[in-house]
Amino acid sequence: MPTAAKLFAAFAFAVLAFFTAEIFKPHMPEGTKFGYFSFVSALIGLVAGWRVMGPEAGHGNWQAVNSGLKTSAVMVGMALIIFSTYEMFLLAFRPAYKGPMEAVVGIFELAIDFFLTMIAWDVIAVLVLGGALAGLLSEWAARRWK
Repeated sequence: MPTAAKLFAAFAFAVLAFFTAEIFKPHMPEGTKFGYFSFVSALIGLVAGWRVMGPEAGHGNWQAVNSGLKTSAVMVGMALIIFSTYEMFLLAFRPAYKGPMEAVVGIFELAIDFFLTMIAWDVIAVLVLGGALAGLLSEWAARRWK
């Protein structure tokens, strides 16, 4: 059921994911083509905010901060799996893998590589602070339109 808290959480985490993607781009190797990376990240943030943060709003500020951090972590996990799978398909069509099992294992290898690239102070700071603020925003919306 749609609520104001879900709407605010979805919007806040979509914005957070978009800006996190923009901050992440300089950490990738030079010449990387990003395409719709930021917009797909925003869509992932929208889904994470609606499905994870939205239902947990309305239980207090500390719970909202914790839920915001959890939603940021879920958002990162979803993004790693989605973008690693996409990259695996790109590599699979340039016969980089010998078989389907090697391609599936390649998803997790790519996810680990992306995660290690993502561990930078600016990306982590945006995810932590933005997740906490987005959680507080959805908490405010839950209280305001109860």
